[in-house]
Amino acid sequence: MALTNVLLLSQIAGYIISLILSLCITVPMSMHQDEFSGHCLLFSGGTWGPDDGQLQVSWASKAYCNYVIVVGVLMFIVSCVQIYRLSLFMYKGIDSSFLSAFLEAVGCMLICGFAVSAAVIVTLGFMTWCNTIVQRFPSCEDAAGQDIDKKDNIATKGFYVQIGSTQFGAWGAFATWVGLAVFSLLKVCRYHQLQNIQVSMYRERQRLVNENESPPVARSSPPVPVE
Repeated sequence: MALTNVLLLSQIAGYIISLILSLCITVPMSMHQDEFSGHCLLFSGGTWGPDDGQLQVSWASKAYCNYVIVVGVLMFIVSCVQIYRLSLFMYKGIDSSFLSAFLEAVGCMLICGFAVSAAVIVTLGFMTWCNTIVQRFPSCEDAAGQDIDKKDNIATKGFYVQIGSTQFGAWGAFATWVGLAVFSLLKVCRYHQLQNIQVSMYRERQRLVNENESPPVARSSPPVPVE
């Protein structure tokens, strides 16, 4: 029971952290798209105009930012459901079944894949944008707040903090979901071990019952000597 409580508390804490990190992904990325007039800077590049100093942006697909937002929303929903569900288990003093623990482990590993893909997209996409920015500015952060693209009517004031927060949230969420997957696998292994113990005890009990029910072997009397 002590191990069960520790695993439940660890899972609840992990889902609370995931809930917070999902907001660090979804909110800044949504703000970025709003300030960039629906454009997504991830994997976007361009050339600097020699006369006006404006950036002629070759915008990448919006799907990159949309995918990151969808992953954040998915984490938020799953975390809310799991916090409520596991809190009920803790309150009632029970735990999930073997099947639900197995499905939970599979789900955690799937979300781990979504999280790491979102983190890689944000990291590499931001690097591509910053490689263009540093052709004119000393660092990518120095371009924040500068009017570098009047044509597309974008507001660059907060893009560095927003994408940086999204990147932190994505990598933090990946690490958190790896931990949640480990907790789920530990629970599955514990259930498997208990099942093996129960099967072994059942077989031993059946063996003892069969031995007690078997009739005793009749002993033959010694031969009587003939005089």
